[in-house]
Amino acid sequence: MLKDLSQPILYLITRGATTETTSRESPEFQDLLLQIKAAVAAEINLVQIREKRLGTRVLFELAERAVDITRASSTQIVINDRADVAAGAGAHGVHLTTQSLDVAVIRKSFGPNFLIGASAHSWEEAQPACEQGADFIVLGPVFPTQSKEQFGPPLGLEKFSRICGKLGDFPVLALGGVSERNAQECLVAGASGVAGISLFSQSANLKTVAAAIREHTKGVL
Repeated sequence: MLKDLSQPILYLITRGATTETTSRESPEFQDLLLQIKAAVAAEINLVQIREKRLGTRVLFELAERAVDITRASSTQIVINDRADVAAGAGAHGVHLTTQSLDVAVIRKSFGPNFLIGASAHSWEEAQPACEQGADFIVLGPVFPTQSKEQFGPPLGLEKFSRICGKLGDFPVLALGGVSERNAQECLVAGASGVAGISLFSQSANLKTVAAAIREHTKGVL
């Protein structure tokens, strides 16, 4: 379950810079730990470890280290796709893609307290994730962004808002081309928060970025 639902929810997604040869001594592994420490300092609500090419053993170790870093904070850790690694490492939950197992399968296997986020790019993907017991969805792309071109044209704020309206109070996080400046537009359209890779990619200024988003969206929710 989501905790500390201070609005807006800020959801950091790691860059995926690791490879099959990454070890715990590798610079990119250490950079991830620094990013997670910075996320805690910035009071980021959720961190998704999205390192698709990382070997399972190293991913497990990274997850364990991330859990240790966030243990005394309000920041929650979810692992992309790998519910088994998440549960074994003591992470809060998993983030499911449109190619992952159904939300219902994960909920049945890992129980009611296991945090489940799900990606969606349309109402047809958002609705079943909500109905099957996800805790939140990440919906997008909202704005044009090169990294999400494979998912087709952006939803735009109007369509994004319609989907949020259909889901009622269910938490929806906006993804895709989101910036400090347009985060407010996403919340006005119905988002509970914003997610990003490049938006939260610089550990050195993460606290500043998070504070700016909160300032720009003050009073919206």
